[in-house]
Amino acid sequence: MARRINALATWLHRLEPDEVAAILLHRRDVADRYVRTLKDLATQLTDSDSVHAAEDTLDQGALDVLGSIVAMGNTGTVDQVCAELHCSADDFERAFGRLKERALAWPDGARLIAVNSVRANGAVRDQLTLRPAPPRLRKASSVSPVVATMSTVDGVARLLAHCEQDGFDARYTGGVATVEIRRVARVLRVADSVLRLWLELAVEAQLIGVERHRLLPTKHGDAWLDSHPGARLAALVNAWRRMDWRPEPDQARAALRDYTGAAGLALRRTTLERFSADQAFVDVTELVDDLVWERPAVHDPRATAAVISEIESLGLVAGGALTPLGVAVKNNGDVEAAATELMPPATEKAAFQTDMTAVVNGLPSPRLSATLNLVADLEDNDAARVWRLSAGSVRRALDTGLGAEEVLAKLAAVSEAPLPQVIEYQVQDVARRHGQLTVTDVASCVRAEDPALLQEIARSKRLASLKLRFLTPTVLASAQPMTETLAALRRAGYAPTGLNAGDQSIVERVERRRAPARGERRPDRWWRTELAEEELIQLAVRLVEQERPTVRRGTPRANAARMLRDQNVFLRDEEVLILATALVAGHRVEIKYASGPRQLETHVITPAKHLEGVLTAECEDGSTREFDIGHVREVAVPA
Repeated sequence: MARRINALATWLHRLEPDEVAAILLHRRDVADRYVRTLKDLATQLTDSDSVHAAEDTLDQGALDVLGSIVAMGNTGTVDQVCAELHCSADDFERAFGRLKERALAWPDGARLIAVNSVRANGAVRDQLTLRPAPPRLRKASSVSPVVATMSTVDGVARLLAHCEQDGFDARYTGGVATVEIRRVARVLRVADSVLRLWLELAVEAQLIGVERHRLLPTKHGDAWLDSHPGARLAALVNAWRRMDWRPEPDQARAALRDYTGAAGLALRRTTLERFSADQAFVDVTELVDDLVWERPAVHDPRATAAVISEIESLGLVAGGALTPLGVAVKNNGDVEAAATELMPPATEKAAFQTDMTAVVNGLPSPRLSATLNLVADLEDNDAARVWRLSAGSVRRALDTGLGAEEVLAKLAAVSEAPLPQVIEYQVQDVARRHGQLTVTDVASCVRAEDPALLQEIARSKRLASLKLRFLTPTVLASAQPMTETLAALRRAGYAPTGLNAGDQSIVERVERRRAPARGERRPDRWWRTELAEEELIQLAVRLVEQERPTVRRGTPRANAARMLRDQNVFLRDEEVLILATALVAGHRVEIKYASGPRQLETHVITPAKHLEGVLTAECEDGSTREFDIGHVREVAVPA
């Protein structure tokens, strides 16, 4: 490592201030550290964490060249690398220029030297990867993303309703298992990847929390459902900007931050930045290929394509170009104002059809959605949402304690026109049969006015677990409590109601449980402000100029000592001063020189010239020899 630091420091000494400034602009993390000299800068530039971060910004062609240099053991030449990668000199120079401006590789005479690479090891290719053809562009046209955004906003609302009513289990170790994601996706009739996105958005927006290993809506979720569709969309978009998990469509993975730190933030940010409001991509797959070549450390084909699908589902991109909402997100504008302008107000009314369906054009309001979900089942969730009424769905509404007239009044309140008679007949018919059976909690009893109906129930094999027996021709005793008896009868196709000891109907209500919100993630930023471009340029000028001897700065010995100190990490300050004095005054000096592994040679020399880390000196035998400053281990005055 010391040899590589010395080699990098020697190369930095040959650069002009603007070239050092270019390195600092590409490696801002090292400029934020304590850097006094070019030797300090070389030390920071070879730090493994900094090298890793810099390599993450390389394109595939630069990585290919870096891998070839490393594979040749830092002894290869330009011609050898070009022959190894079967590339032209121009292609090599472009890729090598990316490495030099990040100080990841540099020339040392004819040799090419690289830092201790992290990504290039084991990534040797036999051909330089050239950039694919630029993605084709066309003039952007106005394509509305309203359908996609309404589907996403309504999907998250459906997810909240499912978590409250039907259950969505979390793992004891945290997150949500793949099996549970697949189960709920089948219930909500969406793809696993779509449900995972809804789930991550809802949790990141604090709409869903975990309570006793179950996902439940939060108080934020209640307020979100009652807000304007534009505000709802803005909350989801802002949550998307904070998500750090990386989509992996080809892998079955758990949800809710089980896989953080996988460049998810950079993946989403760099993908969105490539879109424009003026020009649209003809084929987004061409954009995916270009991003994968440009930032292979961040992008891969499947993950990048999945992120583009996320962007489109949130209305940031439509027709291959940025929407006004996407422009607001990209430029840190007013996201909520753009989302409010994009999303139409929630629909308050539904069109009831004679085929027992209710059609809602647009996003239903919370009141409309709650009414339809109570009395009907959602069938289609596209631009127009369709609910279907059935005997089972109407019975579900009656089970909450509503009567037929109350159900019809609720439907009429959200209907664009008078209700079709077929719907009124259906509700009234189910209501007439509803409650023919009553269950009393003895432990418990089943009663009916019709003895034949009880005979039918007693003979049913599906109800054998209740161990029913006749108390009177109109009363059956059950071995199970009232709740289990009601559930078993309903699974068998009957419509019983529960009665208390006073023969009053029991209204079955589910307590609304709410989970605490996880808390908003901190924004992604450095703990301190990065240096501005002007400050970086000033730092580069100072580092370069202070290394160059001038008439006005110090003595020749001090200038020589400064350069020798940067080129050798083994010598103590007093030894550096002895060598600098001998170099300036032409005195004899004794050095111990590393000539091989664990081999030290002692020489008494008279330094004559010092250039680019090499000391030319006369030895005692009258010969002239060159010594690498970095190999000098000790310096002393001869006895």
